[in-house]
Amino acid sequence: MNFTAVKVTINNPADITVILGYFVLVIGVGIWSMFRTNRGTVGGYFLAGRTMGWWPVGASLFASNIGSGHFVGLAGTGAASGIAVGGFEWNALFIVLLLGWLFVPVYLTAGVITMPQYLKKRFGGTRISLYLSVISLFLYIFTKISVDMFSGAVFIQQALGWNIYIAVIALLIITALYTVTGGLAALMYIDTVQTFIIIGGAFILMGFSFKEVGGYSALLKKYAEALPSVLDKNISSVCYTPREDAFHLLRDPVTGDLPWPGVLFGIAIIGGWYWCSDQVIVQRCLAARSLTHVKAGCIMCGYLKLLPMFLMVFPGMISRVLYPDAVGCVEPHICTEVCGTKVGCSNIAYPKLVVSVMPNGLRGLMLAVMLAALMSSLASIFNSSSTLFTMDIWTRIRPHARDRELMIVGRLWVLCIVAISICWIPVVQAAQSGQLFDYIQSVTCYLAPPIAAVFFLAIFVKRVNEPGAFWGLTGGLLMGVCRMAPEFYFGSGTCLDASKCPSLICGVHYLYFAILLFFCTGILVLLVSYNTPPIPNKNLHRLVFSLRHSKEVRVDLDWEEEERGRKARREVEEKNKATCAEGQTENEDTSAIFRLINWFCGLSDSQAPEPTEEEVAEASNQLPDISEDPVWKHFVNANALIMMAVAVYCWGFYA
Repeated sequence: MNFTAVKVTINNPADITVILGYFVLVIGVGIWSMFRTNRGTVGGYFLAGRTMGWWPVGASLFASNIGSGHFVGLAGTGAASGIAVGGFEWNALFIVLLLGWLFVPVYLTAGVITMPQYLKKRFGGTRISLYLSVISLFLYIFTKISVDMFSGAVFIQQALGWNIYIAVIALLIITALYTVTGGLAALMYIDTVQTFIIIGGAFILMGFSFKEVGGYSALLKKYAEALPSVLDKNISSVCYTPREDAFHLLRDPVTGDLPWPGVLFGIAIIGGWYWCSDQVIVQRCLAARSLTHVKAGCIMCGYLKLLPMFLMVFPGMISRVLYPDAVGCVEPHICTEVCGTKVGCSNIAYPKLVVSVMPNGLRGLMLAVMLAALMSSLASIFNSSSTLFTMDIWTRIRPHARDRELMIVGRLWVLCIVAISICWIPVVQAAQSGQLFDYIQSVTCYLAPPIAAVFFLAIFVKRVNEPGAFWGLTGGLLMGVCRMAPEFYFGSGTCLDASKCPSLICGVHYLYFAILLFFCTGILVLLVSYNTPPIPNKNLHRLVFSLRHSKEVRVDLDWEEEERGRKARREVEEKNKATCAEGQTENEDTSAIFRLINWFCGLSDSQAPEPTEEEVAEASNQLPDISEDPVWKHFVNANALIMMAVAVYCWGFYA
């Protein structure tokens, strides 16, 4: 079979028309949103208050989690090793319930908007919140931005036949245009609709795929026979023969590529970090109009998380059956010809289906939706990382920086992280034998468990204090780096070329390491906390789970620092007003030009005034309401039990 034959590319009028129409619609929504929203203020988004109902909360949770990286990564790992990777998705069915029932009530009663803000209120000081900001930026760059750019480039490469770096540059240009014209306002308008478009398109592709392979029973039989036709006799059959346990979720604890203790407990730990303490996820819940709507939204998200196994993992396996020489290639020179990397081409499984199985028109729509989802994700990540760096790091370097300086610094930081991410793409290509999803999870397992341990203990153990949390995070980070650095230095290896990393370090599966790291961090946090003075209850009211219903007045540990910050900002605001008054005599034409540029880029010379001391005191006396209507409370609780029963059945069926 000639696997390098002419590629099926998107070059027909129907597909091109659909793609162009989709992007015209997206940019049109962006331009429309420019006239409707004030993009120059940071607080505008939060002024809407807790007004979201359960269904946009659930759809937003799912939309913020699923992106093109999932389509490429889940399908790719499914093509390479079977359905076990679906455990990452199905584990979330239980973790989102922890989010809605245990974590969000505390975040609501704490009266916080961001996760670093919660840690600052809970422990006081600045070093823990600074640590969380820095490590979040690191994870954004190395597990989100670079992965999203790479997965989008894989789609463009398969659809248009472009070089992967040309595809990345094109992607960044389109994303920059999308971000400038629409920004987050456009995301708010189209994210929920886009979620259902993606699901609809994925269902259509799944239907075409199963029809092409001959149905589910045919997949069970043909996957085991999906071998590449061109093989070197010197290559072990283990490297190209599909796994015997491909259709098992739970695999051998020693020899399995995803051992079952790691799937059950390791994934739960990194899932706890992602679903219960990641800013993007938690913010969706904090926007809900009541705690009952939060819980109902979590249940909706849980049901939606059942879908990726069928919409992404199984189609990835079908792709290997239909295109064994491309998706299942094993010889380095063949893989390089097929997808540009010698460690394997499983990552092209899903885009290969899109460009080969879908009919004209639908193929273009599917590609446009994938790229639009990717650009939405990139725009959100760019904004989040820019905000973290500017507000949590740069303001520490220059406490009295003016708004314009902060906005310029934020945009320059975006350029920096884009450059770093492009340089990191070769590592993403080669890591974990070319399986994108395994790369994402492995890096997360080395860095996220300490954060998960600290948040868990902060919520449920009153005795935990600032020194304990800080040294726990520091010790956990050192352990994680000691595991991650050698793996990236020596490489994770492939079936053909084993890694030279010492087995004592790299021999422990990354999911097992996540479990070990979580418990070591927790023990260190408790040891230090119980040997240092505790935090008084007066500083903990409504900041821990056991005191979430407390009506006592809380004295925040950082209230003095916040008051100093408010006074400093008021002083800067007064100076800015004086400067603006002096500048009113400048040339009107120049002012008009600058106003036009500022409007187009979303910049603003004005900002909301700092609250007065009376307004701050009044806000602090208003206790957050987490009460629930008994009827709806029991209704969502019953639905949570039903969803867990469905999840247990699915796990049991495929275990």
